[in-house]
Amino acid sequence: MQFETLFRAAADRPVRAALLGAGEFGLSLIAQALRMRGLRITAALDRDPARVAATLAAAGIAHRRCASAAEARAAEAAGELALCERLDDLLTLPLDIVVEATGDAEAATVHSLAALAAGIGVAMVSKEAECVVGPALAAKARKAGLPWTLVDGDQPSLLIGLVSWARTLGLPIVAAGKSSEYDFVFDPATGRASWLEHSVAAPEMAGLWHLPEGGIPACLAGRATALAALPQRTVPDACEMALVANATGLMPDTETFHAPLARTIELPDIYATRAAGGVLGAEGALDVFNCLRRPDEASFAGGVFVVVSLADRKTGDLFAGKGIPVSRDRSRALIYNPSHLLGVEAPISVMAAARLAHPMVDEQYHQRIDLVARAETALPAGRVLAIEGTRHVVPGLGAGLMPARPVGSGAPVPYYMAVGRRLARPVAAGALVTCEDIEPPAASALWTLRQEADAAITAR
Repeated sequence: MQFETLFRAAADRPVRAALLGAGEFGLSLIAQALRMRGLRITAALDRDPARVAATLAAAGIAHRRCASAAEARAAEAAGELALCERLDDLLTLPLDIVVEATGDAEAATVHSLAALAAGIGVAMVSKEAECVVGPALAAKARKAGLPWTLVDGDQPSLLIGLVSWARTLGLPIVAAGKSSEYDFVFDPATGRASWLEHSVAAPEMAGLWHLPEGGIPACLAGRATALAALPQRTVPDACEMALVANATGLMPDTETFHAPLARTIELPDIYATRAAGGVLGAEGALDVFNCLRRPDEASFAGGVFVVVSLADRKTGDLFAGKGIPVSRDRSRALIYNPSHLLGVEAPISVMAAARLAHPMVDEQYHQRIDLVARAETALPAGRVLAIEGTRHVVPGLGAGLMPARPVGSGAPVPYYMAVGRRLARPVAAGALVTCEDIEPPAASALWTLRQEADAAITAR
């Protein structure tokens, strides 16, 4: 694509956007928009405006704290970023789209509904809401003639784009997915493996470094055992893949993915059917892998990929000669993007949705799959399922992907509908958390919208 000609409409008439939630992602978007012609971030809202104001001041970004709609309009007229204290004030500004990046499922739902009611489109970064009610919100936006999009800079949008690229070219997808957020780095010199700040002795990894001609599953099982002390499955990875499943129709082989510890060059051999020596029950699977590498090798942390079937061995030989990872039998190839650039590349999606009417999801976006919650340890009655830390995860509560069901009696509760709720009864280790297990909220936009969407699906 020639991006300068493609986005000429945005360069000539910049997209006016507001940011809801100014964390790591949002602040990088503000900084990047200042370097562009096609996007202007004119306002922001955050639950900690003092922190955001201090960060903007340190970066030399003109801004003004605004306690009213009039103050917000005055800041916008002066060319300053209006740092609003109330959503209603922000939504009075002339906006094409809001970028929802709070990471809070309830807040993101409230914000999105309010923006759509005000005639403003939404670029959704908050996967915590999107995995529960994203298709329902997207349908509301389409009905209103407003843009709704996921954003590049985060893996779901990047992977949806890569899948659409492969399908457009007629490349059959054997597997698609992402690398987990952080690499597993093995140092042959010390026999230790590290993941973030965690390090374990793993001398047996030296003998498992190369996949054997046969027995790939056994080698992968050996690697998983050798690094069992390091986390190999995380809730955020599963959450992101729920969005991709709902948008593309690709489904995971298993509830919690195969999650192999794999070197990048091995993926075309690993992601084959079991009959062909790989790990898949069937082709067309969605999965997450853990990038295994040496300290001197390039990272794949948080990148996205497709493994595609090739037309013939001649094509496989051609790709291999160009250094493209291919399977040993030359029947499959790996196409990948090893990075996601947060707010630095998010403007592409925002401009495409607001100026080109080109969102990352379309009318085929449905609630095909749910991110469900499973107790990793016994959970007592009365415990509040509260998020701790910055990863948007409840300690002791794992996650998996299952076919979507209406939320109700006997059904597993979607993960982020359970967040913040109190357990009405104990939940055994290994059990799914169901709707009966938790005390429902007295009022919740997230719950109400999901129940409305479920009712419409059931009625069809």
